[in-house]
Amino acid sequence: MTSDLSMATLSHSITVEEEARIGGGGTTLPPDRGRGGDGDRGGDSDSYWAFQNRLRRARLGMYIAMASIVMLFAGFGSAFIVRQGIGFFDDATRTTLHDWRTLSLPIIVWLNTMLLAASSFTLEHARRKVRVAFAAAGWDGSDTRQETPWLNMTLVLGVGFLLGQVLAWRQLAEQGIYLATNPSSSFFYVFTATHGLHLLGGVAALAYAAMAVRLGRGIETRRMVLEVTALYWHFMGVLWIYILGLLYLGQ
Repeated sequence: MTSDLSMATLSHSITVEEEARIGGGGTTLPPDRGRGGDGDRGGDSDSYWAFQNRLRRARLGMYIAMASIVMLFAGFGSAFIVRQGIGFFDDATRTTLHDWRTLSLPIIVWLNTMLLAASSFTLEHARRKVRVAFAAAGWDGSDTRQETPWLNMTLVLGVGFLLGQVLAWRQLAEQGIYLATNPSSSFFYVFTATHGLHLLGGVAALAYAAMAVRLGRGIETRRMVLEVTALYWHFMGVLWIYILGLLYLGQ
């Protein structure tokens, strides 16, 4: 009975490991995590599952941070919609007047949108490259850091988006449109500035990921950073579409 139980346990363990190795459950189990440059982790699957647990915890922390950002911009969006319909009573004319003035979005805003969309595309390529490298490490010991060019392109596009936002503000300033000019212009500056500050955090994370590659960090570290950074960056892209939609409909 003891022998049968041991054989069954061993068979189950091998089955789970092989399923993960061939991609079951959306994961790939490298047989040797000791070659990733993050220290000697041995050749068993325990270190792999430990890495997956750390990655899940990191993602959970990011989801919590993203939830707080969603609440912030949901509040902005509600205030934006309500403020559009608010008027004031004019004693002279005995009518209700509205001070909301339509704001034409600067053309460069649409170019910035394309830059941000392209950056999500390049970052996703970088993440896929590091996943492939993660799966290959231990099979042949190779780690070519193929995510580097895609990561660099993402960083350039992200910085380009931020610079484009600064140009959009300058274009409005040249037209005499500032933060306090009109309620609609106030919301434009608040929306875009707040999003820009959050995106700046994403650019800093991208710079850290690029630095990890240049410093020769191990594959596990690089994948952890890229997975969490990509999650946040894609979220910022979706958030920008939400902001742009509100501003466009509010014209």
